[in-house]
Amino acid sequence: MEIKNLIDPVVALSIEAGKAILAVYDTDFDVEKKADKSPLTKADMASNRCILRGLAALTPEVPIITEEAGLPDFEKRRSWSCYWLIDPLDGTKEFVNRNGEFTVNVALIENGRPVFGVVHVPVSGKTYVGCNGYGADVRMPGRPPRSISVSASSAVPARVVGSRSHRGSSLDNFLDSLGEYEMHPMGSSLKFCVIAEGLADVYPRLGPTSEWDTAAAQAVVEQAGGKVVTLDGKPLMYNTKSDILNPHFLVVGPQDNDWLGMLVAS
Repeated sequence: MEIKNLIDPVVALSIEAGKAILAVYDTDFDVEKKADKSPLTKADMASNRCILRGLAALTPEVPIITEEAGLPDFEKRRSWSCYWLIDPLDGTKEFVNRNGEFTVNVALIENGRPVFGVVHVPVSGKTYVGCNGYGADVRMPGRPPRSISVSASSAVPARVVGSRSHRGSSLDNFLDSLGEYEMHPMGSSLKFCVIAEGLADVYPRLGPTSEWDTAAAQAVVEQAGGKVVTLDGKPLMYNTKSDILNPHFLVVGPQDNDWLGMLVAS
């Protein structure tokens, strides 16, 4: 199947998963702790079941990695040239805090690169899409898709997005190097998406993330004309090692500043 033909069914699947999440969101739900101390709710699992069922029907030959189903051994998955990478509820902390800043992330990885990604925001109903050979768009219920692209030039002051949960001295040093800036903290992969939509300029990530946290949104940013690079300037890659932790990285929209140079120098 051509990748572009996957867009509408995967968007529909992500919306269905979002509805499963909201069905829990509106209740007095329990919060468990996973082995790494991160939160887990019935919503994570309901979304996960929905996505696994849908992708198995849509592309039965393509393997799937999902945060809630464990990581296959690297000796097995290192030979995969194509696979789905899923975070069924990105931003569980935001979900638990009921601030609406959580997403459903579905990405298709080919040869270590995210070539297709859907990021759905259940509370707003907004869905972001990025796909090789198609570009990037945003969709709202009852409206046609609207093409999106990163800003052509940086705002003054610079618009920086960052995590609500992770901030340290390295980020503070980078912010100091910018001069004037506006900091916009938010949760989940929304940080990528606001850059893809041209509403922010840069997102330095100097804290821990896993590959399922970033893949779908990276596809959206890159198809919108932005970049996601590690601190050595190389594109953020997938399925290259035994663990699934990302190195530190930088998400860039407008490329009229040496954001990476400023980050490394700081």
